[in-house]
Amino acid sequence: MTPKLFAADSVWTYPEFERNILGVAEALRERGVNDGTRVLLKAGNSAGYLSTLLALMHLGASIVLVDHQERAEDTRVVCAQSGVKLCLVDDDAPMPDGTPRTPIYELLVAGAGIHPSESRVTLDTWRQRSDAIIMWSSGSTGQPKGVVKQGQRFLGNLERNAAHMGHRPDDVLLPLLPFNHQYGISMVLIAWLVRCSLVIAPYRRIDRALVMASQTGATVVDATPASYRSMLNIIRRKPAAAAHVRSVRMFCSGAAPLDPGLVEEYERAFGLPLLDSYGSTEAGNVAFATLDNPVGTGRAMDGLALRVVDETGAFLPAGSVGEIQVRTPDLMEGYLAADGTLRETPRGWFATGDFGYLDAGDNLFVAGRKLAVHRKGYTLHPEIIEHKAAAGGCRARIIPVPDERDGCQLVFFVEDEDQREAQYWRGRLAELLPDYERPNQVRVLDRFPLNRNGKPDKKQLESLAAQATAPDTAAGETPARATAAQDTAVQATAVQETGAPTA
Repeated sequence: MTPKLFAADSVWTYPEFERNILGVAEALRERGVNDGTRVLLKAGNSAGYLSTLLALMHLGASIVLVDHQERAEDTRVVCAQSGVKLCLVDDDAPMPDGTPRTPIYELLVAGAGIHPSESRVTLDTWRQRSDAIIMWSSGSTGQPKGVVKQGQRFLGNLERNAAHMGHRPDDVLLPLLPFNHQYGISMVLIAWLVRCSLVIAPYRRIDRALVMASQTGATVVDATPASYRSMLNIIRRKPAAAAHVRSVRMFCSGAAPLDPGLVEEYERAFGLPLLDSYGSTEAGNVAFATLDNPVGTGRAMDGLALRVVDETGAFLPAGSVGEIQVRTPDLMEGYLAADGTLRETPRGWFATGDFGYLDAGDNLFVAGRKLAVHRKGYTLHPEIIEHKAAAGGCRARIIPVPDERDGCQLVFFVEDEDQREAQYWRGRLAELLPDYERPNQVRVLDRFPLNRNGKPDKKQLESLAAQATAPDTAAGETPARATAAQDTAVQATAVQETGAPTA
């Protein structure tokens, strides 16, 4: 099949799409964008987004990526700190007053009326920029940071990724991810670098995305664990829907921890493993499980190295949990300081702030963030406790709440579609965990609330935990849907499967 770009309402061959990109590039030149212009891109997934992104790369612009749903006030801070000269946006993107902006649709219209003077898109100038792309970390564990990346290192990381996974020109990539985050932009640009087909599907409407997978013959799906669980739920209700993904040769997962139980369910349902991965905005893509090595998050890509160290920095042997460090030529240049200057990151071993371990075959297993709390004289790491619970079949997210007497209380949110009572899960957790790691409270949700990046939304869970430990509610256990806030969180995630809240 000739490689194509598939969107919900149109299909392009690569030559057709390249002409579209060059037209947009000319329209951007007319608006003062050239080599080195700092431009913010704030839009949802679309062919227009991809045209604009590649046009900016062709011009050698410095591109600032933010989530298209980010609050206007947060975007104002990003623009000021980044020194943005122009914002390219969707019509409905929340934007601060007075910010210079151009709607992406306006660019597309203008570009369609231009006969480009160039015949091909080239990324050569962009590759040489030290500030080619500035990506804002999700802030899921703290304040978002501006991560500055050099063009060649950024694209080189994607080229390693494609080689490691065996992406090829006859593939049809279906990324069910936001394009403005590390994982999503990786996949759309890998499609461009490999010159394979790409499907732009509504990643929050898994039911529609499944139909597009069938229509386009998708061969590689990339999605978060939450999206894979939604896909499985749809197929359970409508077994015929499994035929939509019969052309898929790789199901790839990332952006959030992968539950071992979900991996087993996919192997039973499709005879294929869920291939986990590891990376970060700062370090880029690092390690991937593959079809011939579907173990943990796999091994580090060629040219990269991993190690695990203890609190003193001493190297830990295989099987021992500690902080993951990575040595990569693709590391970021540094963070943006508050005044917009660059705080450079030293080369060498980069401390990720994540816990995990390597097995005897150098496969990486990620346990979670390196976040410590103190409770009853013990130092605990909630995400390691979550890892233990998951290994025993309990999908939990733990929120520590300060407590004067014990240091903190641990509120466990358990994801259980069968809605078993909190007391059931308290008993299960007592079998899996020592006394000092057991929950003060258990709250059962049929689905974790998710943030815009497809990860469990820590801020929403913290709000629910605060309610759970308030004096008027802490005395007793209640099952899921104990509060209106929980109802809202559960309904919000249900939209991902069906397009409408469940009752």
